[in-house]
Amino acid sequence: MDWLLIAELALNGVFVGLMYALVALGITLIYKTSGLANLAQGALAMAGAYAAWALSSLLGLPMWLAVPGAIVVLFGLGVATERFALRRMIGQPVIMAIMLTLGIEIMLRGLLPGIAGSAVKKLDLGIPNTPLFVGELLLSRSLIVGGTVSLILILVAAWFFNSRLGVVLRAVADDQTASWAVGIRVERAIAIAWGLSAGCATAAGVLWGSNQGVDWSLSLLLIKALAIAILGGLDSIIGVLVAGLIVGVAESVATGVLDPLVGGGTRDVVASVIILLTLLFKPHGLFGEEHIERV
Repeated sequence: MDWLLIAELALNGVFVGLMYALVALGITLIYKTSGLANLAQGALAMAGAYAAWALSSLLGLPMWLAVPGAIVVLFGLGVATERFALRRMIGQPVIMAIMLTLGIEIMLRGLLPGIAGSAVKKLDLGIPNTPLFVGELLLSRSLIVGGTVSLILILVAAWFFNSRLGVVLRAVADDQTASWAVGIRVERAIAIAWGLSAGCATAAGVLWGSNQGVDWSLSLLLIKALAIAILGGLDSIIGVLVAGLIVGVAESVATGVLDPLVGGGTRDVVASVIILLTLLFKPHGLFGEEHIERV
């Protein structure tokens, strides 16, 4: 076995996993606030990448303005989604709200490529395409930049949930009725969480779009994000970080080692297997809180 190849795959997988984790972070933000699993996160990442492309290519904005502009646009979309769609689900079974987020995912996945065209859009962040040599290891510069930015944003999110506003959002997640009683505007807190989730999705979508181009396939990041959120624990930001590293390394090594033997396709199988095994053997994830209910 070529251990140098394994080390190279694993190291690149670390940065890939961090970029996946940034998508999963949005799922965790909403779950920590409302207890709802957001199945629209992949389409929000795709929408954010399309927004950045539109602002840069169609409106001619420089990328340093287009990306923050896209984040602002998607923050507004996230808030609007909660205000005009999710808020109507108050009093309904939770499964109905989850299905609504899935419906939003499917709608955006078809709507945006239909409007912008099916051709892959280029999103250039100015990252050199030439690989970086670290000793004998060959690393992707775009993955290094993407992983580093993702790590910073995840750590900022962990800090945020210990800030004053973060404590408010956590209080809403713990007990919405009690939050109302002490004067917390629950709907506003949940809307902010949706906006932040969409902002995280946009940052991830832009990073991935610069690597593989912008098209409908960015929405498939949902599967990776779900695997990470479930493995790490839906309510744990640290869990998202650790699970992202596990999924990224496992996927990268499996792809590099097994694909030549089985003819390809292992990249998509890894996330599915992780979801299945986690739900079977550790349904609350590695760092998730276990809620015990009396029946």
